[in-house]
Amino acid sequence: MVSKSVEYRVGQLETARVFTVSDLGFPIENWENVRVKLGRMTRQGIIKKVGNGKFYKPEQSVFGAVAPDSYELVKDLLIKDGVVDGYLTGYSVWNEMLLTTQISNTIVIGCNRRREPLTRGFYKVRFVLQPNKITRGNIYLLQILDALKFLKTIPDTNLAESVGRLNDIIAELKTTDLDVLIKLAFKYPPRVRALLGAIVENIGMKEKVFGLRKTLNPATTYKIGLQNEKCLNLKDWYII
Repeated sequence: MVSKSVEYRVGQLETARVFTVSDLGFPIENWENVRVKLGRMTRQGIIKKVGNGKFYKPEQSVFGAVAPDSYELVKDLLIKDGVVDGYLTGYSVWNEMLLTTQISNTIVIGCNRRREPLTRGFYKVRFVLQPNKITRGNIYLLQILDALKFLKTIPDTNLAESVGRLNDIIAELKTTDLDVLIKLAFKYPPRVRALLGAIVENIGMKEKVFGLRKTLNPATTYKIGLQNEKCLNLKDWYII
């Protein structure tokens, strides 16, 4: 019986994993019956719905039901036909980078084309345009550059602390990854290139910043608000 089979297969799923009808492995001719059963299970509170045709089995804690993490909620927006189509950035990533402790109900995704915002469960999903090609290997580097780009919007911190943390993160990169980071930065705004140049110089890699410096206009200053920051050579990078 399809109803009992649905209960069993859902029961075998990991808690907080987002799934669709197709993930349960039923023949297409049974999908309508599966949807009906999933609707009943949703009304009974056994599973929860987070989007059109998307469900999860909540994990119970002492504080109540635990929702899926950001990746689970939007994984279908990140991978398309096995190819990377976007990446998590913004609040959830800043939290993982220890740039902030604040949790947001907004999920931010970087992608190569313009996309309209949407809602997943109680989360708002918005998209930011990424000019570089997105690959599995460069996502972390793009997340670093995004943090530099949106530095002023990182909550529950101050600019000096954020820059100090990003300085430590960049200092931990392998030399090959640092080279890629700098190359990716060429498609970011000048203020990002300037701040990255100051950080790379500060971590003792002065020989790697020549290309970044050449892209900057000496007649332009970049108002970031770090005039009191002492660890970086801001003057030579036109940062105020």
